[in-house]
Amino acid sequence: MRHDKLELQLQLMLLLIENHSYTIQDICKRMELSRRNLYYYLEFFRDAGFIVEHVKPYYRISKDSPFFRKLDATVHFTEDEAIAMRQILEQTGDQSLQVNRLKQKLDKLYDLEILNDVQLREQLGRNVSTLYTAVKSKLTVVLKNYSSPHSNTVKDRVVEPFLFMDGNREIRCYELESKMNKTFKLSRIGEVELLDLVWANEGKHKQMFTDVFMFSGEQQMTVTLRLRRLAMQVLCEEYPQAERFVEPDGEDHWRVVMPVCSYIGIGRFVLGLFEHIDVLGDDGFKTYLKEKVNLLNNKLR
Repeated sequence: MRHDKLELQLQLMLLLIENHSYTIQDICKRMELSRRNLYYYLEFFRDAGFIVEHVKPYYRISKDSPFFRKLDATVHFTEDEAIAMRQILEQTGDQSLQVNRLKQKLDKLYDLEILNDVQLREQLGRNVSTLYTAVKSKLTVVLKNYSSPHSNTVKDRVVEPFLFMDGNREIRCYELESKMNKTFKLSRIGEVELLDLVWANEGKHKQMFTDVFMFSGEQQMTVTLRLRRLAMQVLCEEYPQAERFVEPDGEDHWRVVMPVCSYIGIGRFVLGLFEHIDVLGDDGFKTYLKEKVNLLNNKLR
């Protein structure tokens, strides 16, 4: 039995996990794939439960995919454990090839090079470990001296943390003072203090969604379109994650029923190809498009 296809899938998966610099054309060239076959494999990964991200012009597989989370739960070290291991290797003074490779792997897997200052690294590790405990045990914490560039403040935030995001670089929380769900960057937290106070607002916790046009929000709206061939091809080529929402709808037409977090991204797509698209819903999106068209008409007078 030949395993060429499986080997290709695994090689492509490894490339996409670490991809920050290869475009679609680069990936096709390196893997000796056609663009069509590459899109096929991307859809296969999505169907298998992997999160395929498109941050223009790059495609990659998120380490937050369910498979990696299960693997992570089996072999994972907490950030403070990884930092301790890194320090032990550093203190041995051993400069052998094996030790250097271990250092590089720890740095790569646990993002230990985000901060150059050793003390700040240690604090980051403790903060992540405390937040893991809080999420798992459903406890409230204080994010001490959180530096916010938006409000230009440095102050303590009492929050209920419930979801790690962006490879553990951010934490999604419900803030008690503002009664709002907010996303906090771990690098801006001075210290995390664990409180003996269980969540009291779990029903108000809202995760952050990201649509195929890379707009994020707590709520989603469902837009329904009927596309002609050109619009269908442009949508699938420029936003491959949208392919799973595309279904045939009669001769040379396709129906798209897609959740979006903002009308901006899908609005740009529709207005750019309006001759090839019928907008069937929702009413909010229709109103948004009418307002944009009226604004354009006023500018052209």
